Amino acid sequence: MGGRPAGHAVVIGGTGFLGRHICTALAARGHDVTAVARKPAEPVPGARFLSLDAASAPIGEIAEALGSADVVVNAAGDIGADDEERMTAEHVLLVDRLVRAVATLSRRPRLVHLGTVHEYGPVPDGTAIAEDHPPSPVGVYARTKLAGSRIVLDAADAGDVDGCVLRVTNGCGPGAPTGGFLGRLAAQLRTTSEEAPLTLTVVDDQRDFVDVRDIAEAVALGAGVRETRPLINIGSGTATSMRELAGILVSASGVPPHLVRKGRAPVHSKGGAWTQADIRLARSVLGWSPRVPLKQSLHDLWAAS
Repeated sequence: MGGRPAGHAVVIGGTGFLGRHICTALAARGHDVTAVARKPAEPVPGARFLSLDAASAPIGEIAEALGSADVVVNAAGDIGADDEERMTAEHVLLVDRLVRAVATLSRRPRLVHLGTVHEYGPVPDGTAIAEDHPPSPVGVYARTKLAGSRIVLDAADAGDVDGCVLRVTNGCGPGAPTGGFLGRLAAQLRTTSEEAPLTLTVVDDQRDFVDVRDIAEAVALGAGVRETRPLINIGSGTATSMRELAGILVSASGVPPHLVRKGRAPVHSKGGAWTQADIRLARSVLGWSPRVPLKQSLHDLWAAS
């Protein structure tokens, strides 16, 4: 397993939840990091910022932005709305332009693309989803993410890029966005009081959550390994009930239990009631394993919210 020295790393979506932590992890390994996003955001420590809409920019402009990059990470994505046009732009058009731009460079960088475990689609309870599980996504988010991942996998198979896809499970930890369940719950707990108790309705799903810093470490490892497997799952390898997750976060918040009224909701209507990634390949190929316990991750999420 050959390594490659740290150099210039470009992170598309570098100001987002995953992107910021990926920038930090790459900088810690000695990379000169550029965070690319459509709009300026809070500065990312250890990274410079470049404004670029990679979903619509010309191929030549994207290639120029990548410059002499040794590593390109695509951490761009949008889970905020079931908007086919918006999701297609973010998850398919952007990836297509990025791959074509990388393929034009005389010095080929390592391309690491972040996919999602939801590309596999619903599976029976108890299934540890391995990389050879046939994808059958449900919903516009998962379908468009799969389309983007296939663009990278096809280009890698054709030898057009030195790339891999990391299919990640649900991320948690400091900076979790309010568009997701845990980030939203943290925001709600901030305003919970005797005058405004929280009614918490939780689905019965069991899902694989992994700390965002562990995801970032997997990306850094994937960026430094040549000729690895083109598709690797990244997750905790454990399915945890959403009710348990909510209970851990409520406990971390210090909000008195009597102020949180718990209800029950149906299983997630779009599938994904059970997710558990088989992460044996990540261990054997990348030498990666999750290190941050779930309880610690949720305590850190609360401390940073």
